[in-house]
Amino acid sequence: MAFQLNDKIALVTGGSRGIGLSTAEYLAGLGAKLFLVDIDEEGLNQTIANLKERNIEAAGATADISNSEGAQKSIAACIEQYEKIDILVNNAGITRDTLSVRMKDADWESVLKVNLTGTFYMARAAAKLMMRARSGRIINVASVVGLMGNAGQANYAASKAGVIGMTKSMAKELASRGVTVNAVAPGFIETKMTAALSESAKEMMLKNIPLARYGKPEEVASSIAFLASDEASYITGQVIVIDGGLNM
Repeated sequence: MAFQLNDKIALVTGGSRGIGLSTAEYLAGLGAKLFLVDIDEEGLNQTIANLKERNIEAAGATADISNSEGAQKSIAACIEQYEKIDILVNNAGITRDTLSVRMKDADWESVLKVNLTGTFYMARAAAKLMMRARSGRIINVASVVGLMGNAGQANYAASKAGVIGMTKSMAKELASRGVTVNAVAPGFIETKMTAALSESAKEMMLKNIPLARYGKPEEVASSIAFLASDEASYITGQVIVIDGGLNM
């Protein structure tokens, strides 16, 4: 039987587009109720309206999760709406790509602040509730770049490598309370973020992918959904690489 998430409450950050939206839709298809968090208020409201038109139960909050107050606000809003959080998907992230020697302080700091610090703030806030409930799933969206590095992405690679280390550490801390913490590490996935890369960069990346194609957001979403399910209850502290064989 296919795994189910009936009546589970799933909070997804960066949920109004890309991998976040695909993940939200996939979780909803398995029975989860959605709470989306995004800094883009207009995009978030439109996404929630679109989901409701399809009879998908969804609510959300606009917040900047890169600061502790924004993260706590998001968690509190979800609790007010649904009274619990069963699944947290930390998907929100940004890029500010350039060579290290040209990278401005703000480019470094903003990427680390959103991708790593924001992920930590959300996970920390959710973990406190999940520990009391003695149940929960935290899934962090890292990147294959955090495992192998990439020219022009020192900030992004550092942030995602940090997410992987944080995932393993929190997994050890929370396991005794029935809370699992895992990560997925997507490779080159067709989203607006990767669409911003130059054509030469895209061509070079494709040559290095054994499956000879880019991934789709739903291919990441399905792995996240599995980690959120009861079928993955004995998996924690792991990183599932979804990259078509790029990092072999």
